[in-house]
Amino acid sequence: MRALQIAATGMSAQQMRVDVISNNLANMSTTGYNARRAEFADLYYQQDTRPGTIQASDGTMVPAGIQIGLGVRPTAVSVDLAQGSLSSTGGDLDLAIDGAGYLEVTLPSGASAYTRDGGLKRSADGQIVTSDGFEVVPGITIPEEATSVAINAAGEVYAYFSNQVQPQLLGQFTLANFTNDKGLEAIGSNLFKETEASGPPTVGTPGTDSLGTLRQGYLEDSSVDSVREITELIKAQRGYEMNAKVITAVDEMLSATTQVK
Repeated sequence: MRALQIAATGMSAQQMRVDVISNNLANMSTTGYNARRAEFADLYYQQDTRPGTIQASDGTMVPAGIQIGLGVRPTAVSVDLAQGSLSSTGGDLDLAIDGAGYLEVTLPSGASAYTRDGGLKRSADGQIVTSDGFEVVPGITIPEEATSVAINAAGEVYAYFSNQVQPQLLGQFTLANFTNDKGLEAIGSNLFKETEASGPPTVGTPGTDSLGTLRQGYLEDSSVDSVREITELIKAQRGYEMNAKVITAVDEMLSATTQVK
């Protein structure tokens, strides 16, 4: 009864699908979060009779053959790279990336990570950091006596002082882009790491080389569509129930077999 194993792979696939959907719904308010989608492929086929086989009896060719599929397997959890809508916050250090690109941050280990979460903060020594305290490249420090900060679309950071008419340029943010954004490794805290699948980052000035621009006082909302996710959840639930019914049916068939006298 191969159907038992086949239906079990179907139930496992729907469980994984629900896991992905639940993670999307849990992050529907996460800044810069991109929705994920579980992808599947059919498993190997048992070739009882291969297509094109010659019948020994009369020499004719079998047009279709008998190929029994052995279930389903997950192939990827793909990221939907659609940009979320931009919400106005009015925060001096809130930055939304309008277009392609990621802010680069430095982890405590010294390794680089990348994020689209522009909810930046100011550390005790005036350094611009992420919500988790990771330094944002290229390492810009705001003087304690600065009264306000302005960041333009090209990423230039200016500080205003009460005793100066002209603002002071503190530095300029850069953005990183990848050949295959879907190949980045998600490590949590809205951060991604470079992998061989993503390729090395291409770093440039915002607004150049197909990179997006920065918008001060805005944050990028999650791209999760709650209505779509609920629809997918219902479909996954129905798929799980149908595979469970297959197992119930096979169990009844096996019970009938054992009762044959």
